[in-house]
Amino acid sequence: MAKKTARKPNAAFLKPVQPDAVLSVIVGSKPLPRTELTKKLWEYIKKNGLQDKKVKTQINADEKLKPVLNGKKSVSMFELTKLVSGHLVK
Repeated sequence: MAKKTARKPNAAFLKPVQPDAVLSVIVGSKPLPRTELTKKLWEYIKKNGLQDKKVKTQINADEKLKPVLNGKKSVSMFELTKLVSGHLVK
């Protein structure tokens, strides 16, 4: 019987990404792994009560988050990921 190996985390998620000036307002300006970036973003959303009370998959923007969401007042969690990707310096 083969010994189970521990699952290796995806290297792409661990490679530090550089947030642009707009995203830096929320997550800081240092390069950080995508997993950390997502964690900080969610901490900000929860701390400021930006998750919609009725529709939990909707995120409501405040003044700091609105530029990250390209000016939208509300986006779904899934759209949030796509919009955040647009604020990473390549």
